[in-house]
Amino acid sequence: MIFTEFRFLGFFLVAFLVHWGLRGLTARKIWLLICSYVFYAAWDWRFLFLILASTLVDFVAGMRIHDAAEASRKRRWLQVSLVANLGLLGVFKYLGFFIDSGVDLLHFMGFEASRPVLGIVLPVGISFYTFQTMSYSLDVYFGRLKPTRSLLDLALFVGFFPQLVAGPIVRASLFLPLLKENRRFSTIPVRYCLVLFFVGFVKKACISDNVVAVVDPFFRDPGHFSALGAWTGVLMYAVQIYCDFSGYSDMAIACAGLLGYTLPLNFNFPYLAADIREFWRRWHISLSTWLRDYLYIPLGGSRGSKWFTYRNLMLTMLLGGLWHGAGWNFVIWGGLHGLALVVHREWERSRLPALVPAPVRFVVGTVGTFWWVCLAWIFFRSATFSEALGICRSFALFDSPGARSFGMGPMYVFAGLVAAHVLGATHMAGRSMEKLPGWAFAAVYGALWPIALAFMNGAVQPFIYFQF
Repeated sequence: MIFTEFRFLGFFLVAFLVHWGLRGLTARKIWLLICSYVFYAAWDWRFLFLILASTLVDFVAGMRIHDAAEASRKRRWLQVSLVANLGLLGVFKYLGFFIDSGVDLLHFMGFEASRPVLGIVLPVGISFYTFQTMSYSLDVYFGRLKPTRSLLDLALFVGFFPQLVAGPIVRASLFLPLLKENRRFSTIPVRYCLVLFFVGFVKKACISDNVVAVVDPFFRDPGHFSALGAWTGVLMYAVQIYCDFSGYSDMAIACAGLLGYTLPLNFNFPYLAADIREFWRRWHISLSTWLRDYLYIPLGGSRGSKWFTYRNLMLTMLLGGLWHGAGWNFVIWGGLHGLALVVHREWERSRLPALVPAPVRFVVGTVGTFWWVCLAWIFFRSATFSEALGICRSFALFDSPGARSFGMGPMYVFAGLVAAHVLGATHMAGRSMEKLPGWAFAAVYGALWPIALAFMNGAVQPFIYFQF
């Protein structure tokens, strides 16, 4: 079930009305858990057992970690949680990748080996909810969180449907306290949530789903396009993946907010970042902070020599790339971001920034950061490494064997979207909507929807991050 489908609007309306019609806190939680499982079962009901297994394992592990008197017993129960969650990821997401890589290595060494047909289906959202459950066990182990004694609360934390399949990755320390308070509808920022849902809908259904007409033909056959065609295809993919993923996050946060639950901000206009570190403070914030807190800092962070720090940065970003997908292209994508973070740190350590005027540093930094991010997106989207290298040659060196182009029309659209991105960062439109009288807000909001629906792509496209 996709947020931009009309059946989701019907599903959410029922979930919303019944939720606020119930008075008891426990009844509301049970109802939302039922809705969450129905929502997930709409893809494949069999994978509900994976969510249930992950929930039960971490529920028991969390209590055993907290109650254990000996450090060794705490550590063993943490290992149970990590092995169970990483085991699910390993089997369903990475087993085929590791087997294929092993077969390729054997071929390279001159041995004969065949590729087994596994037929494993990737469960939607498995990377997101396993990271959530692992963070719960880790926070309990490190003493940052007391375990919940309510299986219902933990199950709702893991399965809460607005962010279940593509984030934000929510921490238990943020979500579990919300389950202790029976909120009133009068405290809900309804206008903010409605506007945010509309913005997310426009990003996904009106922008991301429409630029598919440029992105897919280019990446299907990049060798036939000119350098201008390559630039158009890559820039449009940067638009597509941002609008697709941030659109989902906006709608997820809005739906959760209408039900009385606050989810963390996941995107903060990342393409306006003036350096790569700032980009990762604005892009997929819930993942970047997760990697920082549960991988980079435990590895040692920056508490050593610069080479020790750079090693930790590279490992974190390489594993972050692998989290996105079981393929070497994703690892390379993570490595490019890790390299950029290392270069940025070296730049900051030097005296050069003080020699460059701040306005120049901001403009060059913003444009340069966006260019590097787009270059890395090539590996993220390309089907093969050789294909990615060919696109990089066209994009970076303006050297392309092809002659096809999309014309200037998409570039004009891109310029308009850049202007909208800059204007959106000012939050002027949102604040204006907040100040309108009730009748005027309803009139404007109602008038915007037919316009948005007119720009919808005929076929509903799945969210890109569903595959991760």
